[in-house]
Amino acid sequence: MANPTIYGPRYSTYARSILLALAEKGVACDVHEVDIFKGEHQTPEHLARHPFGKVPAFSHDGLDLYETVAVLRYVDEAFDGPKLQPADVKARARMQQVMGVVDSYAYSAFVTHLFIPRAVVPMLGGETDEAAVAAALPDVEKAVRALDTLIDGNAFFAGADLSLADLHVVPVYDYLSQTPEGQKVLAGAPNLSRWWDAMQDRPSVVQTQPQLG
Repeated sequence: MANPTIYGPRYSTYARSILLALAEKGVACDVHEVDIFKGEHQTPEHLARHPFGKVPAFSHDGLDLYETVAVLRYVDEAFDGPKLQPADVKARARMQQVMGVVDSYAYSAFVTHLFIPRAVVPMLGGETDEAAVAAALPDVEKAVRALDTLIDGNAFFAGADLSLADLHVVPVYDYLSQTPEGQKVLAGAPNLSRWWDAMQDRPSVVQTQPQLG
């Protein structure tokens, strides 16, 4: 059986979530880089995989998928390895809630409105819109507080075991922590900080660390 293929840049938080899940399952994969900074996500070739022009897309054994949460669930259920979705109904609901918080609130606050203007725009030769960054901080703080509350005193977001929720949070947390504003906000989130101290040295997290620039 052929390796699964991810179509998207390794620096994409959503592509990284899938790479993390595959690494945790011990599954090799192929990555077809789609550089959104060069507009490659809008080419006819990529639009045939993802009609909304987003990244990543995914292919395995005759199945073509887009939407990261669907891909993550497929990865967990289609391959051997440790289970990444809890059997307990309450823990599973918590996992889904955390993933929803990332998709609906944390990604836009941490990445779109903070990391990209603070780190990516200058890398590409532009200037950070300081007013826009300042305006984003209340949403950053709210999302951090929510995630800090949701993990509470647990080792992982869904309880005692690693789940897809943790793999969904890692990429956005990582980018947030690379900004001075993010570092300041995270200093007031002890539960998240404790979780990250344990997560950042996991082999899957280390091997999927993206390179920008």
